[in-house]
Amino acid sequence: MLLRIPRMIWVFLCFSFSVVHAQEDTTYAERLGFPKGARVIILHVDDAGMSFDSNEGVEQALEKGIASSTSVMMPCPWVPGFLHYLRQHPGVDAGLHLTLTSEWKEYRWPPVSGKPAVPGLTDPEGALWPDVGDVVAHASPDEVEREMRAQIEKALQMKFRPTHLDSHMGTLFASPAFIQRYVKLGIEYKIPVMFPAGHNTLISAQLKSSGATQQMAKSIGQMLWKAGLPVLDDLHNLSYDWKLPQGVEPTPGNWGKFKTQQYIESFKLLRPGVTMVIMHCTDPTAVFEHISDSGPTRQGDLLAMLDPALKQYIAKEGIIITTWRELKERRDRLP
Repeated sequence: MLLRIPRMIWVFLCFSFSVVHAQEDTTYAERLGFPKGARVIILHVDDAGMSFDSNEGVEQALEKGIASSTSVMMPCPWVPGFLHYLRQHPGVDAGLHLTLTSEWKEYRWPPVSGKPAVPGLTDPEGALWPDVGDVVAHASPDEVEREMRAQIEKALQMKFRPTHLDSHMGTLFASPAFIQRYVKLGIEYKIPVMFPAGHNTLISAQLKSSGATQQMAKSIGQMLWKAGLPVLDDLHNLSYDWKLPQGVEPTPGNWGKFKTQQYIESFKLLRPGVTMVIMHCTDPTAVFEHISDSGPTRQGDLLAMLDPALKQYIAKEGIIITTWRELKERRDRLP
């Protein structure tokens, strides 16, 4: 199975950004006005607009569960359906899941800007490339920026003002030049970008990042902060790789219980600061299996967000759930 979110390749060392040293003992959460030592999380559901089943999962996780944020894949067919939902629920925290790949075999989507504008982003079927490596190999930074800008502008034309920007399959983290354009557009449009630049405990352990890489990430975080945008302290990008233990029957109930316990165990590792927790909540119908074989794990994420046990654990531990909208509002009140 093609992994939906591969490990992000943090290769920042070629950037020309100057290193700005942050105060190591002050988290971005504290700078934003949260209590000192607070563990703050954004429970973020990727892939709104990807399919009908994706939209159903996102909506249930937000309305009936404890998920607090989502982001929309603008090149995908079910975007209008989700934007209609947002008009009826204007308080929903929804950003743009900037999409430069089309990874499924039978269900594909083209670039928003069209093949003539971004030929390097387009595969022989006329869709975006299925793999991150193909994007790096074929697309220029100018084409990547052109397509990101087209997705932002399409959202704005559809009366959708995103609360943040993030990256589908981590593609924008696969090249220093891509990251530079991603950060540039966030600053230009004054839209927060998903960029962990604090202590980075969970994401550094996952990616085995070097000290030099972490220092460069911190310098980019300082640049975003100085531009008036909030910054993450860490990123939790683990749930898509969680597999049921051997011998456990892959029923929805077992997936839900397993995922709930995995979230609880992983939240024990949270350090103070703002951590974005990435997940994929889908309510799969019989059609979804013809898109992807990831339906069971996605449904497990949804069931975990609906599980009272997870909500109770978060409340008991005093973990604060927030949104990108709240982070931006807090940042706007600061100098």
